[in-house]
Amino acid sequence: MNSDNDFQVQIKQKVQRIEGILQEYLPKQKGYQSVIMEAMGYSLLAGGKRLRPLMMQETFRLYNGTAKSLRPFMAAIEMIHTYSLVHDDLPAMDNDEYRRGRRTTHVVYGEDMGILTGDALLNYAFETAFKAFVIEPEDSLAIGRALTVLGDKAGIYGMIGGQVIDVKETGRRVSREVLCTIYRLKTAALIEASMMIGAILGGASEEEVRKVEKIAGYVGVAFQIQDDILDVTSTSETLGKPIHSDERNEKTTYVTLMGIPEAKKEVERLSKEAIGLLHELSGENAFLEKLLLQLIHRDR
Repeated sequence: MNSDNDFQVQIKQKVQRIEGILQEYLPKQKGYQSVIMEAMGYSLLAGGKRLRPLMMQETFRLYNGTAKSLRPFMAAIEMIHTYSLVHDDLPAMDNDEYRRGRRTTHVVYGEDMGILTGDALLNYAFETAFKAFVIEPEDSLAIGRALTVLGDKAGIYGMIGGQVIDVKETGRRVSREVLCTIYRLKTAALIEASMMIGAILGGASEEEVRKVEKIAGYVGVAFQIQDDILDVTSTSETLGKPIHSDERNEKTTYVTLMGIPEAKKEVERLSKEAIGLLHELSGENAFLEKLLLQLIHRDR
């Protein structure tokens, strides 16, 4: 088996274990409101690459972490990511009918339940993360730091802030600086949270956590630019979602602003910055390096 095949097998095995963690932390379907638990499960278990919990786990491994409190945070970050997708797909936002090759949550459960499902996933993410205090009460300082990062990167100074600027500027041509801010907040912030929480719970120093944040920032922006490129060059079958949605929604992207060749150069530059910084960290994890590169240069 060649190394690339071996790497894909490793990813598949790790993702399967993450799926088990998500199943473990999903709420049981009971009570008069059980439809919301069903919709949460439909949204969360719709497939996907599980990159954020995977990156959290592999950054944790970079520091040879042993904390059991990682598991609820891995589930929580995927719940937050999923809620953002559920709300992104709503008629008031991108109005997409397909995600990961199947019908979006609001199409299946109605727009009202789509909104509530996103709300429920966001709230339940923090309920889940707080369980870390019960699992490892002696590690409460690190857990508190991880929760602070999770709240900050998911909120108005992170992902929601980026979405606000994105929605506000849709239909207008924006500068490269504004576009970069949108990408840094809307996409990179949750990737930063994933890797930073892995580092914090793994026992990394404050200086190392800041370096990890920079690495994840470069990766997140490169990831989003690659998404722009794929929206123009890929097919709906390959991506599992509609293509040319940026054009349809009149959004400025790196491709519309700079063209495909320049966008590809920027992806390459950010990729080199991220890997260069990764090599400066005290730990080693060859799998993490390969994962980051595949994430940046993916074709779906």
